[in-house]
Amino acid sequence: MIPPASAPDFLAKHGWGGAEIRPLAGDASFRRYFRVYKGGATAVLMDAPPEHEDIGPFLRVAGHLIDRGFAPPKPLGIDREQGLLLLEDFGDARVGPYLRDVPARETDIYDSAVSILARLSEEPAPADIPPYDDAAMAREVSLFTEWYAPALEIEADQDAYLPAWRQAWADVLRVATEAPVMVLRDFHADNLMVLPGRTDLGLLDFQDALAGHPAYDLVSLLQDARRDVPQALEEAMLERYCALARVSDPALFRAHYEVLGAQRNTKILGIFTRLWKRDGKPLYLSLQPRVWGYLERNLAHPALAPVRAWFDANVPIGRRAAAWSDYA
Repeated sequence: MIPPASAPDFLAKHGWGGAEIRPLAGDASFRRYFRVYKGGATAVLMDAPPEHEDIGPFLRVAGHLIDRGFAPPKPLGIDREQGLLLLEDFGDARVGPYLRDVPARETDIYDSAVSILARLSEEPAPADIPPYDDAAMAREVSLFTEWYAPALEIEADQDAYLPAWRQAWADVLRVATEAPVMVLRDFHADNLMVLPGRTDLGLLDFQDALAGHPAYDLVSLLQDARRDVPQALEEAMLERYCALARVSDPALFRAHYEVLGAQRNTKILGIFTRLWKRDGKPLYLSLQPRVWGYLERNLAHPALAPVRAWFDANVPIGRRAAAWSDYA
């Protein structure tokens, strides 16, 4: 977490010359974050190496959200060539850690998050973001057979895998194609910020937004890989969302929610395994049992019958949640 050599000059060009730079965080990508301090003011420096990351999508999505009254961090300085961004500092009150200290606000905070998603559902997706289509969804669930299955020595039936998924998500994609909304894709507690003196929540990690089904971000929020969301709260927030977004067929929406939950949780199992095997980040293994718990619940829905049949035939119970006690 050493700042890039170009950081002091970049900061000086944007009025932050001589600022102190301290490490703030990294994430599962190549992006790194630093907090800069000058004269009692702070900002956040994002280092996104251009050979690995493109800051263009971040800026496009942030601009779209700001224009519509949402709260991503505002850009204060940009250097596309070096992959540097100076951003508004939202502080340290991420919703996940915040709720560990202030659990009484859980329902209130989740209600605010669901309200954001309901507002997003009223906005058509911008024309310049890619679709969350069959190819994208297939690529993501394939991470399970590419990384998870080999890591746990599972001989999976590759030929039957994607056809089962495509049967399950066909109607989801129909809705996503007819009325796509902006899907932020990582809308969960650790990417939401409690902002001092503001009623809205701050939004982080949205640069990979796609045009897709509105239930996807709701799954990200209510089936959070990093924290336990009580099932009673999940059910209450699903009902709350359907009311706020004026969902005409809640049962159909619930079916799509479960399909997208299964798709997302299967993807996450593959990603977390890849972070362990390829990137040397075993910390993510401790989250696998929680994700399996969500996936098992998703697979119980009738809309996922073909996918459940594939998992039953290919992934023994002993290679699911319980298996990770040997690694985590």
